[in-house]
Amino acid sequence: MMPATSTTGAISSPIQTLLDPPRLVTRRPLLQTDGLLKRYGRVTAVQDVELRVYPGEMVGIVGESGSGKSTVLRLLNLQELPDEGSLILDLPGYAETNLFALDRFQRRMIQCQHIGIVYQNPYLGLRMQTSSSGNIAERLIMAGERTFQTMRQVARESLDASEFPLERMDDAPWQLSGGMQQRVQLARAIALRPLVLLLDEPTTGLDVSVQALVLDTLKHLQHELQPATVLVSHDLGVIRTLTDRALVMRHGRVVEHGLTDQILDDPQHPYTQQLVHARLS
Repeated sequence: MMPATSTTGAISSPIQTLLDPPRLVTRRPLLQTDGLLKRYGRVTAVQDVELRVYPGEMVGIVGESGSGKSTVLRLLNLQELPDEGSLILDLPGYAETNLFALDRFQRRMIQCQHIGIVYQNPYLGLRMQTSSSGNIAERLIMAGERTFQTMRQVARESLDASEFPLERMDDAPWQLSGGMQQRVQLARAIALRPLVLLLDEPTTGLDVSVQALVLDTLKHLQHELQPATVLVSHDLGVIRTLTDRALVMRHGRVVEHGLTDQILDDPQHPYTQQLVHARLS
């Protein structure tokens, strides 16, 4: 079960469950970007990136290191501001608003209440000395929750939904395996039923068997929660397993996009062909 939110984003009662009816898929994207441009000095990291993600859809972004995919994810998470471009979420009161134009406090509240992220490196997403349940409680506090009983219940439900062993919910992440750390990150990300879920190489560095378990959990939560999800990965197997559509990035630009199976089975751009061939070799 997950916490309900009001139209203002504050946590309300009673606690909602993962069995709530999923959000209806509409013709309106839940997440939309236009003309994203990000420079670091003289280096253009991202240029002319447009993205549409609908409720319940998972879109993959693939490319070599330095292609710009992680920069796109940081922009979507409102961690950074672009030099040009817009980000719109289909939120009450913000449906026509470029979120990049909001002040820092407004961006921070939207990030906390409506966007969940799982990093490749758990040290970026978790406080390693704080208990696993405490990591989730911290996110709830940032969103305005102050009742210990509610925070404890939501932490338990979020960890359970992420298939984390509840008998270890009071262990600190540094005491856990890499796969379990990723599950704590995932529980923290979904605690507020985010509209948007961002996944940054969530299975990199995990053993094959653990990777399979994490992928199964992600598929289950995607089905139950119906967020608009963006997955960044260099692993084409993960992209094929999880995503509906995919974007291929090179030198900060999208060089090919479409249905995932179509792109991986019949790549049109020479760079995509190179990526697929390298995977099959």
